[in-house]
Amino acid sequence: MMSQRLIEPVRLGIIVGVRGIKGEVRIKSFTDDPMDIASYGPLYDQTGNRQFGIRANGMQKGAVLAWVDGVKDRNAAEALKRTELFIERSQLPPPDEDEFYNADLEGLEAVNTDGEVLGKIKGVFDFGAGPILEISGNILVPFTNAAVPVVDIKGGKVVINPPEEFVVPSEQNEEAKDETT
Repeated sequence: MMSQRLIEPVRLGIIVGVRGIKGEVRIKSFTDDPMDIASYGPLYDQTGNRQFGIRANGMQKGAVLAWVDGVKDRNAAEALKRTELFIERSQLPPPDEDEFYNADLEGLEAVNTDGEVLGKIKGVFDFGAGPILEISGNILVPFTNAAVPVVDIKGGKVVINPPEEFVVPSEQNEEAKDETT
């Protein structure tokens, strides 16, 4: 397997499990059409040290079922669990004017509607109930138009309009606990 140093890696998916005994893996894909994850050519780990040829062959419970070149049994497939799959950003088409890649959000400043800085975006995740933004300071915000009305990639920020049930940072949570005990 050839390796390449990834200059600007973009995460396309993660191997989340295995199926059967012949080495088939389950991949959580972050592409618009999950099956497209196999159409980008070889994928790499984040460092670019390991290359993975992927052949998608179906879907099961929201995950792409795929064969990985060189993986012939369950043990080899199990060893790949939690492996994130990346490509070089230059392999992706440029997003349209009102579009962006999730990777573009990481590192942007998150501010509330009053302009108060909440932190920086650490990542975008989807655990099955829809995408959420993780903001430094252990803040999780649903990534919806209502909760995140403005995404300004060029300006380096997103505006957060927290829902009523918004979870406040842990320091304030501790104060609330002290009042109830």
